[in-house]
Amino acid sequence: MTTNQVLIGVGLILVLAVGSQILADRLSIPALIVLLPVGFTAGALIDDIDPEQLLGAAFSPLVSLAVAVILYDAGLGLDLARLKGHTRSVVVRLLWFGVLITGLLGTLLAAPLLDISRRAALMLGAILVVSGPTVVGPLLSFVRPKDRLQRILIWEGSLIDPVGGVLGALVYHAVVASSRHHLGSGMERFTASMGIGVAGGAAGAALLWVLFRVLRLGEVLGTTAQLAAVIGVAAFCDVLREDTGLIAAVVMGLAVANLPSMDVPARRPFFETLVSLILGLLFISISATVTPHSLRHVWLPALGLAAFLVLVVRPLVALVSTVGTDLTGGERRFIGWMAPRGIVAAATASTFSAGLVAQGIGGASKILPATFVVIVATVTLYGLTASPVARRLGVVRLSRSRPLLVGGDPWVVDLGVALKSAGLEVLMWAGEEEQRERIRQAGVELAPGELLGAATGEAAELEGITAVYFLTAEDDFNALAAVLLRGSVEGTVHRLNEPADSHGAVAPFIGGEVLFGPDLTWPTFAHRYEEGAAVLGQPAGEPLPPGSDLLFLVRRDGRLDPVTGGSTPLPRPGDTVVLLAPSRRGTESPPG
Repeated sequence: MTTNQVLIGVGLILVLAVGSQILADRLSIPALIVLLPVGFTAGALIDDIDPEQLLGAAFSPLVSLAVAVILYDAGLGLDLARLKGHTRSVVVRLLWFGVLITGLLGTLLAAPLLDISRRAALMLGAILVVSGPTVVGPLLSFVRPKDRLQRILIWEGSLIDPVGGVLGALVYHAVVASSRHHLGSGMERFTASMGIGVAGGAAGAALLWVLFRVLRLGEVLGTTAQLAAVIGVAAFCDVLREDTGLIAAVVMGLAVANLPSMDVPARRPFFETLVSLILGLLFISISATVTPHSLRHVWLPALGLAAFLVLVVRPLVALVSTVGTDLTGGERRFIGWMAPRGIVAAATASTFSAGLVAQGIGGASKILPATFVVIVATVTLYGLTASPVARRLGVVRLSRSRPLLVGGDPWVVDLGVALKSAGLEVLMWAGEEEQRERIRQAGVELAPGELLGAATGEAAELEGITAVYFLTAEDDFNALAAVLLRGSVEGTVHRLNEPADSHGAVAPFIGGEVLFGPDLTWPTFAHRYEEGAAVLGQPAGEPLPPGSDLLFLVRRDGRLDPVTGGSTPLPRPGDTVVLLAPSRRGTESPPG
């Protein structure tokens, strides 16, 4: 290809990847629904974006290294200590039974349906066990199922991605080994591949420990060092044994996320931006390699395989995984209707199918187009039906707001009580035990002691929280925590305004939305409470006590609208106003 063709091809792939993601975001649908058909259509119409022509022999290794970065990122989000309670048993069963049943039944049906060898069918069955948070997450954000149901599906998707990557690499090496040697030698090669991957991951984790704990790299260098380390280790492992770098990447991510001695610099927003870009580029590139001719004799049997996975295999997995648990019938059935395939399936199919074709495995050329059809079918089906199915099963989370109030001073607790009395499900967090006891005595739900620390780190678990309000006396803490939490919750993050004479090192210089009027700072609340003021709620139609300040409006439908420095919501009939009244006598409604 000429220089101009390469420039046009690379530029088009990047523009199509980002443009598809922007369009999907505007339409509130998973990006895969747009990326896959766009890449397939562009590949069929424009020769210049064929990555195999653009990159030649470098395409497959680059895909493998890109998947290694994705799996490392997925591993970073797996704080296994947080997988506890009633969620643990269901998630563990979904992983064990899901991988076993999906891989086995998928393999048994793929061989006769697609007319491929048993070894190619085994590879395809291993590829199709994954779902992944990159697909499940956007779907659940749109559907908004109940909290514990969302937690189960998010954890399953987060864990199955690296598990699927490891399984795919191991099955690939087993299939290649069995095509060259007898079983005993094949098992030796299988074990050697796993050993190289685990050893490489352990060495990479040790390298990161030195970089983090000994050299004390800052946020920028620490983040780029992680990227260099995972790519370098994955590449080195792949040189020793093909595709063992995927195993090493997962081991490195899990080690960094779970070893207490690791002091990892913040990876946001660079790593998340990089992974998002990689996902878009991979889907456009991989789908562009699927030609209409390759689908000619595959698309119909592959649709049959997808239908079998959706209608038989996944419901069976959900049934076995949830039997004997306290999940409702609707929750069990919804779990049985949520298993879209995503990036790891596409990338591993692209990587492994080429190697199996080179080894002369019968039917290996059908693995990638069949995987492409299954991904398109499952993502489209679940994307279009998940929301109505959730409503039909009664597992949709109520639209009422669920705020998290951070702080435990008396006026903050009274605010929580007022919001709870207005019908909201309020969650509160405080660091001092005296404040936490005050929250318990008020009857407001208290978040676990480690919630805020986890939420501002790598394993944010704020599903169901629609807004966060930082109301502590520490202005700098409020400002910094608000910045860290933005993007970790479905709704907004607000903080108290700092006093005009604040000498804070951070708060006066950080923008963002602040709560209430410019004069309602923490010292103002504390002073007015000492003089007998109270936070209370009353119907919007009643006269406000003289000298009171409006804080929130609880809408008739359960939405919570705060007063901010930039806007004051207008009350409507049926709303509840939450205000700061000048004295506790204001808790009694004035005569109408």
